[in-house]
Amino acid sequence: MDRQINRPEPTPASESVSRRGVLRAATVSAAAVGAAGLLAGPAGAAPAASAQGRRRVPVDRISIQLYTLRDQLAADLPGTLDALRRIGYRRVEHAGFVGRTAAEFRAALDEAGLRATSGHTGIPQPFDAATWEQALEDANVVGSKKIVHPYFGRDAAGQPIRDPAVYRALARDLNKAGRLAERAGLDFGYHNHQLEFVPLTGGSTGFDILTAQTDPRLVHFELDLYWTWRGAHDPVDVIRANRGRIRQVHVKDLDVEGGFADLGDGLIDFGRIFAHEREAGIEEYIVERDDAGTPPRSPADALDTARVGFDYLASLRY
Repeated sequence: MDRQINRPEPTPASESVSRRGVLRAATVSAAAVGAAGLLAGPAGAAPAASAQGRRRVPVDRISIQLYTLRDQLAADLPGTLDALRRIGYRRVEHAGFVGRTAAEFRAALDEAGLRATSGHTGIPQPFDAATWEQALEDANVVGSKKIVHPYFGRDAAGQPIRDPAVYRALARDLNKAGRLAERAGLDFGYHNHQLEFVPLTGGSTGFDILTAQTDPRLVHFELDLYWTWRGAHDPVDVIRANRGRIRQVHVKDLDVEGGFADLGDGLIDFGRIFAHEREAGIEEYIVERDDAGTPPRSPADALDTARVGFDYLASLRY
């Protein structure tokens, strides 16, 4: 059975933070760190700003979140996977199995010469061990090394969760999920959006609770760099506060209006963040753009995003 995750619509208008609010939050955060700057200069400046460094992203650690290409994959699974292989990717992160079983999806990956080293699968809520163990079995069939919970943070009315008790309960469930994942030979992670950084009743954030109350041996974090900015937090500060726990990053760029951009066309200075890769513990650099193939873009445009993203990471020096 295809365990497609339930994500929100990938448009800026659908998020709880307005474009104006995003830019205001980014401006406030930028002022807080001074001349070092959270963001790069003009669009396209990030590669040049980091061009003099000697460090680079290992090509064999570059991946892509297949949610980026969801419509193109649905139209032509083998052709799209083959195109990713020809671009240079060797690993991918899945988000469901595109209407296939885990075994069928694994066969398609094998045929294309790709490995799904990671996958997005939500933990059951309320937590159910048997359901989660089936998801872990599917992850092992696909050949994943990591399994990641992809989304949290809205209440039944669609508003940001403000009750810290809800995040404390989630942390307990994440520990349960991580313990079962460990027994299945998998690393378990949590992927953030901006909602985890919304102030809760009492002043902390959901991210504060999740990092403090999950077991570092059982739960790591897949830091989405775009959504961290949208939550008005500097990824470097997040890394410094959580050394060794940021094992994966979603590398996604931010345009001048707070929307999505292909890597290198937006405002984020990724080299500045990656300079802290050892401190973070980063093992995978995962290209993603939520709206890569949706109107006004076409599904095929997502392959251009994939190509630009791979080339950007492979050429970045910092």
